[in-house]
This record gives sequence, C-alpha cells and structure tokens, in this order.
Amino acid sequence: MLSVLIVDDEKLVRTGIVMGIDWASLGCAVVAEASDGQEGYDAATKYNPDLIICDIRMPKMDGIEMVSKLRKDGNNAYTVFLTAYSDFAYAQKAIKLGASDYILKPFKDGELEATVIKIRDQIDKDYTSKTELRKSSILNDDNVKKDSVSKYVSDALYYIEKNYGNTNISVKLISDSLGLSESHLSHMFKKETDYTINAYITRYRIRAAIDMLRSGKYKVYEVAEKVGYKDITYFSSTFKKITGTSPSDYAN
Repeated sequence: MLSVLIVDDEKLVRTGIVMGIDWASLGCAVVAEASDGQEGYDAATKYNPDLIICDIRMPKMDGIEMVSKLRKDGNNAYTVFLTAYSDFAYAQKAIKLGASDYILKPFKDGELEATVIKIRDQIDKDYTSKTELRKSSILNDDNVKKDSVSKYVSDALYYIEKNYGNTNISVKLISDSLGLSESHLSHMFKKETDYTINAYITRYRIRAAIDMLRSGKYKVYEVAEKVGYKDITYFSSTFKKITGTSPSDYAN
C-alpha cells in the first residue's frame, strides 16, 4: 500500500482530498496532511511518503521550494502539484523537480484519482523492474573465471564452489586448505576478484539458492540448509537484501 502526504493551505480542499477519495481502493493510505510548506516538509521528513500531493502557492514555504528542499535531502517521492494558476513557469519548475503530474484547480471529478492510479502503476512497474534487475544481476553476474586469476585464488574459488553448502565454511578453513595465511589469501582474493571472500561466498550461495527456488523442487527451509544457512530468518533477510525480494515470494 502506498503512503500519501497531502499538503494544501486551503482546509476545504485538503479535507476534500483526504476524505473525499476512497484511498484504500486505490491501494493507498494517507499518512499525514499539512497546511503549509514547512509543515509539509516536516511531515515528509518524518513519514517518508511514496506520494506527495502538494499545492504550489502556500504560506511559509511554497510547494516548489518544499519539494526542492526534499530533493536536496535525497527524498525522491512521486509528486503531484496542485495550483489555481495556469502559469507555465510553475509547470516548468515542477517538471524540473521530477513532478509526476501538474493539475489545475478546481480539478474535475476523477482527475486526481486517475493521476494516482497512473502513478501507482508506475511505482509497481518501477519496483518490478528493479527487482528483476537485481535478480538478473545475481543470475547473470559471471563467476570469476578461474583461468583469469592466480593459482591460489583459483583454488579458493574451486573450494567455495564445492563447499558453499558447509555452514562452517570460513576464510580460515579455505586458507588452511591452501596452506596460506588468512591475511595473505584475503588480500590476493580481493585484489584479483574485487570481492572479499565472505562477500563472494554469500553471492555464490544466493545464486545457488535462486537456481534451487527456480526449479520448484525445494521448500525455502530446504534451500536455506542446502546453501549453508542454519538460520532461515537470516537466510531470508540476506536473500532479500541482495535480490530485492524474499525467497518465499521468489518461489511463488
């Protein structure tokens, strides 16, 4: 469900937007409302909404200034500007701030809802694209080629390939098997592969987990065990951190 912040200095307009729209049916929930730009900025900072519906002409801080300040803070919430002024200069400023839409007051019945639906669909599409990109990155990220690295690093890669399912695999275990010190192997591995050994093990495990989940042959807890995780909660959080989705959602 998308979180929405409503910012408008006209109480009747603000109340009409908050109360007059069936937000739940749009897959949204209004998390806060504000009567001026400063209140809106504070609310956006506090609630970090997915969507901001904001008037442009307001006291203390106008909508353009408010959103500009939020953008500088790194807040990239989707934004719909409302204004009673059909001044193209405002539209230009809104567009430069990455506004999703620009609606003139008084807007027609269903106009705001249609805009919200369009944005919601775009957010869903963006999320799906990013998730698929993460999955694709993990699946298609070429394994470090053993013939492009030194013998010791190649042997370490081979060891990981054969033992990633061992819950006790560690830098010490690998270095001992190769007759090297942990520090020397770690330095060589990072220099030649651009990964730390532990990071590479994690990626290798998640890549293997994705293949197993894709096959549909195993339950999530079975996959976790097979790729070396004793704690299924930790496995799930690691999987989601790397792929952008939980293993159960991926399996479904």
